[in-house]
Amino acid sequence: MDKKAKSKKKKFLSKYTPQQIVKKLWVAFGCIIALIIILFTCIATGIVGYMPDVEELENPIDKYASQIYSSDAVLLGTYSQAKNNRIYSNYSDLSPYLVQALVATEDARFYSHSGIDAYALTRAVVKTVILQQSSGGGGSTITQQLAKQLYSPPAENWMVRVFLRKPIEWVIAAKLERYYTKDEIINLYLNQFDFLNNAVGIQSAAQVYFNKTPKDLKIEEAATLIGMCKNPSYFNPKRQPERTRGRRDVVLDQMRKNDYITQQQYDSLKQIPLKLDFRRVDHKDGLAPYFREYLRLTLNAKKPDRSNYASWQQDQFTIDSLSWETNPLYGWCSKNRKPDGSSYNLATDGLKIYATIDSRMQQYAEEAMTEHMSKELQPDFDKEKKGRSYAPYSYSVSKQVDSLLYKAMKQTDRYRNMKKAGASEKEILAEFKKPVDMKVFSWRGEIDTIMTPWDSVRYHKGFMRAGFMAMDTHTGYVKAYVGGIDYRFFQYDMVNMGRRQVGSTIKPYLYALSMQEGVTPCDEMQYEQQVLIDEMGRQHPPRGIRASKVGEMVTIKWGLQNSDNMVTAYLMNRTSPYAFARFLRSFGLTGHIDPVPAMCLGTPEVTVAEMVAAYSAFANKGVRANPVYVTHIEDRSGNVVANFSAKLDEVFSEGTYVKMLDMLRGVIDGGTGGRVRRNYGITAPLGGKTGTTQNNSDGWFMGFSPKLSAGCWVGGEDRSIHFDRTSDGQGAAMALPIFGLFMKKVYADPKLGYKQTDQFAPAPGYGVCDKGMDEEVPDAAPTVGIDKIFK
Repeated sequence: MDKKAKSKKKKFLSKYTPQQIVKKLWVAFGCIIALIIILFTCIATGIVGYMPDVEELENPIDKYASQIYSSDAVLLGTYSQAKNNRIYSNYSDLSPYLVQALVATEDARFYSHSGIDAYALTRAVVKTVILQQSSGGGGSTITQQLAKQLYSPPAENWMVRVFLRKPIEWVIAAKLERYYTKDEIINLYLNQFDFLNNAVGIQSAAQVYFNKTPKDLKIEEAATLIGMCKNPSYFNPKRQPERTRGRRDVVLDQMRKNDYITQQQYDSLKQIPLKLDFRRVDHKDGLAPYFREYLRLTLNAKKPDRSNYASWQQDQFTIDSLSWETNPLYGWCSKNRKPDGSSYNLATDGLKIYATIDSRMQQYAEEAMTEHMSKELQPDFDKEKKGRSYAPYSYSVSKQVDSLLYKAMKQTDRYRNMKKAGASEKEILAEFKKPVDMKVFSWRGEIDTIMTPWDSVRYHKGFMRAGFMAMDTHTGYVKAYVGGIDYRFFQYDMVNMGRRQVGSTIKPYLYALSMQEGVTPCDEMQYEQQVLIDEMGRQHPPRGIRASKVGEMVTIKWGLQNSDNMVTAYLMNRTSPYAFARFLRSFGLTGHIDPVPAMCLGTPEVTVAEMVAAYSAFANKGVRANPVYVTHIEDRSGNVVANFSAKLDEVFSEGTYVKMLDMLRGVIDGGTGGRVRRNYGITAPLGGKTGTTQNNSDGWFMGFSPKLSAGCWVGGEDRSIHFDRTSDGQGAAMALPIFGLFMKKVYADPKLGYKQTDQFAPAPGYGVCDKGMDEEVPDAAPTVGIDKIFK
């Protein structure tokens, strides 16, 4: 000490007595304490810094993703805000290893403090601040970390962090301890933490990294996730497996030190390699992506406003308006209210949506589509178009390819974005002709390549598309829903969004109307060229007459079995187009129907979902079941907030059911649907119908068993993209195989409960050809049939 300092000290001591010095020190200490009390009081009352309201503290996390579960309790996916896929989890849903690992690693005295650990805080100050030891350890408790995650604003500098943010965290931590039990605080912490890869919260993390629920995690898996809490970016098990494994072992060692596991367990566990079952959370991946997106759009639908629909969308406005009034699932979030009066939000309310989809049947449906499209249909299509300058279009539009591609270009997001940015047509076209890096679809997996956007449009047009749905004929529960070949690249849903002409699959509706009016399958007609006459008196002779049959007597059953246009036209001439149009409405067909005679050959455009529901009447004694996609919805607390059941409509009588069932079984047993038996070895009672539209633009197959109704459409994205050969482009070749493969897989799985010995329900008192006969539905006698569709 220098002379000047000594002089000041001597002067100070001479001026004040020891008692006065002690008094001043106590005053200074008291002032400091008072300032601290004032500071914390100001923080607690919100005068200084940020302090959440009591209501916010009582419900600190109010944003949880909604989950969709299959009927067999498999998580199909979630609806969440961007990068916030947090799924609500109860403390009872946690593995005890998670809790033990968290406490042992982050806050060993968690159960003995009230939010602030004085011992740990003192240790951190002495070792880290005073002694400058990097391994001094942190002083933050689990409750403080939760407070920081929930409420603390980011600190701009270290002074703010030390002198303001930390005190705020302490006050919030103390309040959290007052409002919540220790178990609830741990649950809140694990629900809040972001484990990266869109895995927010422990439920999502367990699903993403290990494909498990939190309760099912093993010790080493729990230790891995808790180890990420130190720094999830640094200890990322996907990108840094060895580093993460080292951190996992540190957590296990902390569990050993705190007597949660023994030394022997620790020695054994640290030898286990890091094993992940990584499932990235992406709404485009996983089972049933088309179904999940359809459900999202349906639940979030708003009340239709005509001003939001273009002039060419007026039919869609009518359909949506009808859905709003009659379908409780359509617009459910807007039409229903939470207890606080606000509307439900799929992305934040943590709903549990229980779908009718069976994950196993969904898997079989997706496999069936992939197998047929990738191994058979697409190679055949590529072979037909190979080397042709107009590919993938038909020869009939070979001179219009550029204009068709230009029209397709204008429907892309790239075009819309450039147009919105003010680019001219010339500039946009120039950009579309420049090669860029991109990912393109292939049946062998996505391909990284360099291609012009113009060429990519043409390339993707070359893939045939498909839509498939299967539902329970009695309950309407939709069991499988495949809206396309790959949602990542082709997001247009061909089950509920796409409408295509149905071809000959419309014929059973006309036959059913005829049966209602007294016709029987055994009635005969002389086979000859028929003529359809419209209201203007114009004649329309349908194509497809069979020269070898002219002059013969043929039965009505033979006509449907072989999808003959002359028999169909004969029946159409016995009724009126308006009566037929009304009858089609009773089957649930909602789109535009032009009441003209030619509609009997399949001109109306219908969705796959409507067709599948309509055909359920043929297996259910004339009663049609509307599709049911969801059985019930629960809120975050497990309360049921909605129930859904099938709406059943009687379309035709049991007498007509007997007749139609006999004829439609004949289509499978000896008609155009015979490939189901020949190629797939299915012996179960089945009914069905093939369908092909003009130029092979659409291929359909509708089929049903005693318990399932299913349908499939296959075709090009544009009607001008199709097979030129009918042998490859007919419904029996394009769509039927998907149904056959699906049913084969379903029957091969005994756990599903579908047996080939299942029988259609009899209708005593009705005969196939005569009313009043006391006979049940007979098996259709096999006859020699054909697989070619005549248009």
